[in-house]
Amino acid sequence: GIPSFLREQELINKSPVRLQKSTGNCLYQERILLYMDYDSVPLRDFKELNDWETVIFVYQSALKQVETKIDILNGEFQHRHKYNPIEHVKSRIKTPESIVKKLKRHGYESSIENMVRYVNDIAGIRISCSFTSDIYLIADMISKQNDLTILARRDYMKNPKKSGYRSYHMLVTTPVFLSDSIIDTKVEIQIRTIAMDFWASLEHKIYYKFEGNAPDYLEQELKACADMADMLDNKMFSLNQAITKIAEEQAKEKEAAKVAEEMKKAEREDVPAGNEQEPKDGKRSGEAASGNRKEAGE
Repeated sequence: GIPSFLREQELINKSPVRLQKSTGNCLYQERILLYMDYDSVPLRDFKELNDWETVIFVYQSALKQVETKIDILNGEFQHRHKYNPIEHVKSRIKTPESIVKKLKRHGYESSIENMVRYVNDIAGIRISCSFTSDIYLIADMISKQNDLTILARRDYMKNPKKSGYRSYHMLVTTPVFLSDSIIDTKVEIQIRTIAMDFWASLEHKIYYKFEGNAPDYLEQELKACADMADMLDNKMFSLNQAITKIAEEQAKEKEAAKVAEEMKKAEREDVPAGNEQEPKDGKRSGEAASGNRKEAGE
């Protein structure tokens, strides 16, 4: 039947955050079970909860692999182009509460099989960059990784959500090599600018504060902020292009001046010492001086 510690929920607040460890089972496992539909999840299939731990471990491993890959790509780009397209990277494993709530919201029973099959963002990575052009650059670099399989893309840059949300999403799988098996594991990657990330953070707080039913005026204000963030991104992108163009022109002028100086130096070095131009009468200046001395001596 149901583990004894689950019966405690009749005596305490049902919030998983307030459930304290009292039976030797880890709090994470308890939080998972509190949000499970016990009628639809046979506990015998959990193999004493080890399945949950294994699933979470595999997703954590996949997250580490993709994070390392992104860090290497960013370092390589910095090394080759002296430019860092990624400002910062955040990663997280979806909480048990969020996993089960998402399954129920979409009409699925809470089970490990449904969790793995239908919840695509259990492992998530968020990449923040400076400019909108960096978003597609980063997405292209990730797409060229042979050990990643791209399952889906969603371009909310070109097609923003009704709320004003803008970002670029990629759903990939990466192979996690265990001692006795290889498991292709899904990781969701979100790429956005700093301005988009700031807006999305506020939108996320409002969404959960009002459980998806925020007042109309707040949604309108939020949409207006999204438009302002987009304008800021466009302005910053234009400024960056102008700065880059000026820097390139200055570099060209500096290079041209350097070449001109080197040419002048080469011309001076090509004339041997003492190889001055002959006088019009065909005599060297030294010879003329010697002749004058002889005449004076006579």
